[in-house]
Amino acid sequence: MLDLISAAPDRATARGGAAGHWESMTAAIAGLSGPVAAISIPALRANTLDLVVRAGGVPIRVASKSVRVRAVQDAVQRVPGYRGILAFTLPEALWLAETCDDVVMGYPTADRSALARLAGDEEAARRVTLMVDDPAQLDLIDAVVAPGRRPPLRVALDVDASWQATGLGHVGVRRSPVHHPGEAAALAREVAGRAGFRLVGLMMYEAQIAGQPDAAGAGDAVIRWMQRRSGRELRDRRGAVVAAVQDMAVLEFVNGGGTGSLEYTAADQAVTEVTAGSGLLAGHLFDRYRAFAPAPAAAFALEVVRKPAPDIVTVLGGGWIASGPALASRQPAPVWPAGLRTLAREGAGEVQTPLQGEAARTMAVGDRVWFRHAKSGELAERVDSYHLVDGDRVVGEVPTYRGEGRAFL
Repeated sequence: MLDLISAAPDRATARGGAAGHWESMTAAIAGLSGPVAAISIPALRANTLDLVVRAGGVPIRVASKSVRVRAVQDAVQRVPGYRGILAFTLPEALWLAETCDDVVMGYPTADRSALARLAGDEEAARRVTLMVDDPAQLDLIDAVVAPGRRPPLRVALDVDASWQATGLGHVGVRRSPVHHPGEAAALAREVAGRAGFRLVGLMMYEAQIAGQPDAAGAGDAVIRWMQRRSGRELRDRRGAVVAAVQDMAVLEFVNGGGTGSLEYTAADQAVTEVTAGSGLLAGHLFDRYRAFAPAPAAAFALEVVRKPAPDIVTVLGGGWIASGPALASRQPAPVWPAGLRTLAREGAGEVQTPLQGEAARTMAVGDRVWFRHAKSGELAERVDSYHLVDGDRVVGEVPTYRGEGRAFL
């Protein structure tokens, strides 16, 4: 069992800025072959506790898409300050609900087979909360299993948290069509008035604050200005949305935030819980925030298989690109040995990745290069397991969703 409570984190080691971190990781996996994905237990422990501190006593719901390893999710759930899971598909939610009694869907679903399973399982119906933002989603559920033939299904409303800025337009991601308090009240009235559903929660995810690095270089001042203005607008509007919805139903939870906005969201009196996941394993996209500095808990090592030039080594594989816009930031980042970089015309390749830098001159075939994925959870879709590393030893191995034979998206 992965234990994140019994030992205090060694933050100096866990932060991984020193060469000693990667040297210890390299020593730990010396006897393993092929691509190796690893999780540093001290780094994971430090990140887990740091998120609790940042949340300031507000419960944290774990975003499973940013982990995709049940052993890690279970270990985090045992840490005081964490409560429940935010799932990304209904089949995944049903699977996790076999052992977790509080699973909220982060997104709407049209999976008819999974909806039929949910409607046919009273225990799952008590543990899983569906997410909706449109009456059409309720109609689809009713078409799968009529209200009189199923237990009441728990429902939460997804309300848009983006900023509709004068002169700028839509700032944020495109999620729910429900934006204003009146629209939220109308949808709440629709849910509350229909048989077979029970309105229990509300979610507003402020991606323009949580998911936007504010220490990335040029334009930081503009980003921070946007986040301040958007944050003030959202705090007022979220309070009004919650008040409007509570006129229709008693809410068990109001969810908001993400790893990048824990302090801001937890301070909002309308919010009862925050969500975090990326800050646990710490993909490199989360290196560029001013408010926090997560330790690089998850990484993967690839083997040098040839040297096409004295200052270039080529590793086998590497093209594990993150979702989102096709930018260089979505590529995996070579982090050790220090100073290696991908080639502009090749990047991270499907079967090989050339890396250039002075460090390559002293490297040989068979040496290891450590990479960090851009996103925290997507690496798990590429490997069957993570090796657990403590110091310079591998102390365990845990399967990813893929390693358990699960591929949800």
